[in-house]
Amino acid sequence: MNENTESTLDPNEDDLPLMANAGYMLVRHYVLDLTVNFDRKVINSTIVLFLEANQEHKKAPHSVGTGCCPSSQALSETEQPGPSCNPIARAAACSSVDKICNLSEHIGNSVTTVNSCNHSNKEWASGISGTREHCSDGADFELVLDCCDLVVNKVEEVNVIAAAGIEKLIRVDMPKSENGIYSQRLQSDVQRNVVEDILGLAAECWQEQHHYYLQCSQAPGCGELQFQTDMWSLKIKKPGVQTPQDFPRVLRICYETKPEGGSVRWTKDQSGRPCVYTAGSPINNRALFPCQEPPEAMATWQASVWAPKGSLVLMSGENCAEPNHNGALSNWFYYVTMLMPASTFTIAVGYWVEVKPECTFRPQIHSTSSSSSTSTNTSSVSLPSCGHPAYPCRFQNTTAQAQDCIPFRVFAPDCLKLRSQEILFPLVARCLAAAHCVLGTHPFSRVDVLMVPASFSSLGMASPHIIFLSQSVLSGEKHLCGVRLCHEIAHAWFGLAIGARDWTEEWISEGFATYLEDVFWANAQKLSEEAAKEQQQLKSMLRWRRLQDELQNSEEELQVLRPNKESTGEVSDSGATIVKHGLNPGKTFMQVHYLKGYFFLHYLENRVGQKAFLKFFRLFVERFHGQLILSQDFLHMFMANFSELRSQGLSMEAIYQNWLDVAGLPKPFVDDTLKWTENRLVCEVQDEVAKWTKFNKKDRKGTSKRKRNDMVTFKELLPDQLVLLLELLFAVKSLSSRTLHWLQKHYCLREQDAEVRHRWCELVIKHKHTVAYGDLINFLEQDQAMGVYLYGELMVNEDAKQQQLVHRCFTKLQEEMDPSLQKVVAEMIL
Repeated sequence: MNENTESTLDPNEDDLPLMANAGYMLVRHYVLDLTVNFDRKVINSTIVLFLEANQEHKKAPHSVGTGCCPSSQALSETEQPGPSCNPIARAAACSSVDKICNLSEHIGNSVTTVNSCNHSNKEWASGISGTREHCSDGADFELVLDCCDLVVNKVEEVNVIAAAGIEKLIRVDMPKSENGIYSQRLQSDVQRNVVEDILGLAAECWQEQHHYYLQCSQAPGCGELQFQTDMWSLKIKKPGVQTPQDFPRVLRICYETKPEGGSVRWTKDQSGRPCVYTAGSPINNRALFPCQEPPEAMATWQASVWAPKGSLVLMSGENCAEPNHNGALSNWFYYVTMLMPASTFTIAVGYWVEVKPECTFRPQIHSTSSSSSTSTNTSSVSLPSCGHPAYPCRFQNTTAQAQDCIPFRVFAPDCLKLRSQEILFPLVARCLAAAHCVLGTHPFSRVDVLMVPASFSSLGMASPHIIFLSQSVLSGEKHLCGVRLCHEIAHAWFGLAIGARDWTEEWISEGFATYLEDVFWANAQKLSEEAAKEQQQLKSMLRWRRLQDELQNSEEELQVLRPNKESTGEVSDSGATIVKHGLNPGKTFMQVHYLKGYFFLHYLENRVGQKAFLKFFRLFVERFHGQLILSQDFLHMFMANFSELRSQGLSMEAIYQNWLDVAGLPKPFVDDTLKWTENRLVCEVQDEVAKWTKFNKKDRKGTSKRKRNDMVTFKELLPDQLVLLLELLFAVKSLSSRTLHWLQKHYCLREQDAEVRHRWCELVIKHKHTVAYGDLINFLEQDQAMGVYLYGELMVNEDAKQQQLVHRCFTKLQEEMDPSLQKVVAEMIL
């Protein structure tokens, strides 16, 4: 990526830049101190970065310690490194410009935003003088961090030598002056050596390591650094320092988020209480904290979060934090020891309540015959060591290997507590146990499940130790909730424990999760092999219809699973790169990578059989957990494991040419879809469609008298069958109001899950069924993540009443809508 990338990018249309020069320096650990201010909708923050120079000035894998720690156990509450007990003392490390961080101002008071240091592209801030100076044309090294919509107040070097308890890491042979003070020339060497010793601690010493991180983060500053912010980055330099090796190793950045920042969503929950959560937006976390966004820049973190007393703080952390109260604020402390990309850092703060069961469910493993070969607690192949940089790894922990259901909690707004207790809570343990039955060791030690506000932009989102679910999954019976929960649980393995080294290869995460949701859900339902296959084929039929529609209505460029082709995974020498189409708001609502990736995996499964394929999945997880992969990593191992496929004409080149590097789908696969029409569940739907079509024809003849014995007996259908029924009826040119009335009444469509109700709304729109417009309005308000397609259909219909309905709904909801959804809908209707 050249130097002019920033000036040529169109933030509305072009690719998303990942600006951090992680190829020169890597952030190895973040210590965050966040204070949530609901009144101003900002987070006042300090963040301390622990850096490591790349000796070869190019992107290279980093490692810590000496290998995995097989004996590591869960950290007890008394062993956890804790936050500073006094928020005012913690904030004292920042200068007077940081008095905005004074916590007494955070509750109920108005605080003036300090933005005088939000410098333009052409000006530099001198941290020493507090004035702006032009950057010289010298060769000083710049640390570049990904940053957007942050008010950066100060950047300073941290004097780790002054940290409490750090003396034992200072080498005794370092010369001092007569008064016992290190010379200025040697001080930087001492600081560097101390940080290297902390970073070099072995995995089994992670508690000691985290303690040192925390102590160093609270040390005073030893000189402010020059910094510059632009649209996408924060650039930091120390005059006279020309190489990464000589750059400070510990930095403190004092900053404040902006209410409009794209990384966090300030809104209200379904009970009308304020809340904020990370949005999972295309710009990831760069509007929450300065960080390194390239996927390979993996790090660990600790976070101390101050929030109004009575609120709840959930975060991607390995511990179940309990609050410490300090006046009007409560403090929550979380940490992770597993190296993760900064984009996976997730936080949610609000007034949710914990959902607890009326009776405790004890999970049991139930294997379908299709996955029985993978139901043991131990790996079928014992690996000598893990392939990732060292951290306390659960895959090498015998206790974790046997843990079919990890500890979990469920949280929801008070008004959804009973519904969550009835629908969601009983499913979590069953779905976790089903996932363990198929893939083995859970990558993470615990999980929280949170019902997020109605404005959430999708049905779910998975992050380390926390899953967000839309309220839409609570509609109907347990089917949609179970399926979506299985999808998000699958991301613990594919998307989190195993990530994509190139973010354009979304199918590595979403295609795998879509494939595995069927396997997990069938296992959780204890279905027989035959019943599981019938259910999967019905889902394939539905997904095939959806994918056909997406392929017809999307640019070919967006249909390619490996958009960068031969350049996949390549970055500049600095480590900076781009995410193709990352800033396209419409891409958020596309499912091509989900669906096409799903069908590609089924294509491979059909070549080797499901039992062998799922067994291979477990081997792949054992080999690549904790690492970032490209498509070719998966394919190389697949072809090596099933070498007989080469003699059958399957090759890596053929896979690239037919599946990954082209738009659309291979014609031979399209021909195979005909077998789905022979599925028993599909045939039942087709029979019911014929009955409804006949019923509709009789009604349209205008018969004035209808005898009771003329009424047709319709069969009860499963939720996925109902979805297919409504889709097939959508193809009927005209359905009478009476047919639509009886259709809704017979299947109680208003009480069905969101997938079924979405198809019902499509029929209401097409046939201008005005008596059901209330169903349509309710769907747009309560199921916002799925409503985007309905806005388009309402506008295309060119009906005055429908367009008035659109504008009323949009006017009412636009302030609370997810920004991406708001933008897409606005383009449709304005």
